[in-house]
Amino acid sequence: MMEKSETRASDPLLSHSLARIASVDTHAHVFERGLPLARQRRYVPGYDAPLDAYLAELDAHRVSRGVLVQPSFLGTDCSYLLDALRRAPQRLRGVAVVERDCGFDALTEMAYAGIVGIRLNLIGQADLPLENWVSVQTLRHVRELGWHVEVHAEAARLPGIVEQLLEAGMNVAVDHFGRPDPDLGVCAAGFHQLLELARTHCVWVKISAAYRNWPHCRADDSATLEAFRLLKEAFGVHRLMWGSDWPHTQFEVHDRFADALELLNALLPDGTERGVVLADTPARFYGFDDV
Repeated sequence: MMEKSETRASDPLLSHSLARIASVDTHAHVFERGLPLARQRRYVPGYDAPLDAYLAELDAHRVSRGVLVQPSFLGTDCSYLLDALRRAPQRLRGVAVVERDCGFDALTEMAYAGIVGIRLNLIGQADLPLENWVSVQTLRHVRELGWHVEVHAEAARLPGIVEQLLEAGMNVAVDHFGRPDPDLGVCAAGFHQLLELARTHCVWVKISAAYRNWPHCRADDSATLEAFRLLKEAFGVHRLMWGSDWPHTQFEVHDRFADALELLNALLPDGTERGVVLADTPARFYGFDDV
């Protein structure tokens, strides 16, 4: 990871004691109305989700650090994300969305700001070859920087995408339980193929946004519990990570940060295992262990 700039202890954004708990929220978004929007977008929220509000959520729930993921509706203009990362470099890391042919200099500048990976959000996109979304050269740069690729795609398409990334030598983080089909759940072929990819030891799965797979999901939801059981059995707790998905875009009315933590506690009642998913693994994966 690129060396980060020094921060002032008096900065109010850093008033939270980082030594208190090493927990990490691996999936959140920040944005404000009026930012330039992607030409193609599925949804645009009609409210602000600024950095201060997100850090307040972390503090309120005693979570030390967060990973900010570029929202799909902002496209490849990561200016707002990079500004947020620079405001709290000890507490935050970022995952960017980049142009297909993003050069090494641009990626390096992002690394200095705290970016540690790129995201391919292919939900609702045409089923095209991977090179349509990210060039071989850009993937080579990503690998040289020691970054990972985060993939958000339907379970049915996920294995083919991930396998190509693995062939390119990438570590891969899979979003939101692998996005199984709500009607098929764990019976979906794509979900079972994801489980098989655990054997590569180069794939991690985010335990986040269960409501995107099973609307109005709660801690006792049987479909979520079964999906998690299979993921844990295949990947082990050491390659699972938790994310709040704050501010829960399109699900804001029903879901809150506390609900995501409640679900994690239900899925992992054992405190030691929960600590691995909530702290140990993401601290290493996102480069917080060297702060």
